[in-house]
Amino acid sequence: MNREEALRSLAESRKRIDELDVQLLELLNRRTRVVEQIGHIKESLAMPIYEPKREDDVFRNVIEHNEGPLTADAVKSIFERIIDEMRTLQRMRREQNNQGENEC
Repeated sequence: MNREEALRSLAESRKRIDELDVQLLELLNRRTRVVEQIGHIKESLAMPIYEPKREDDVFRNVIEHNEGPLTADAVKSIFERIIDEMRTLQRMRREQNNQGENEC
């Protein structure tokens, strides 16, 4: 592969990455909407936001379905970050709901 071909291949690969990133973002936002629903249900049942057993179930599920090339540790690390952001969102929503109730 000469330099021009390599640069063209690099540009095409980066374009594919950009497209995949948008798809990942769409999926993360879909997941977030479900998490918001779960947050409302948990709040109505006075359940805690943090549920370590459920998080372990999520990790187990994604690791079992991982076909690589990501390692199990990498998958777990990525999902730890996603779950952490989802917990933060649930806390923020719960605080907003509680502030709204206190203002009435």
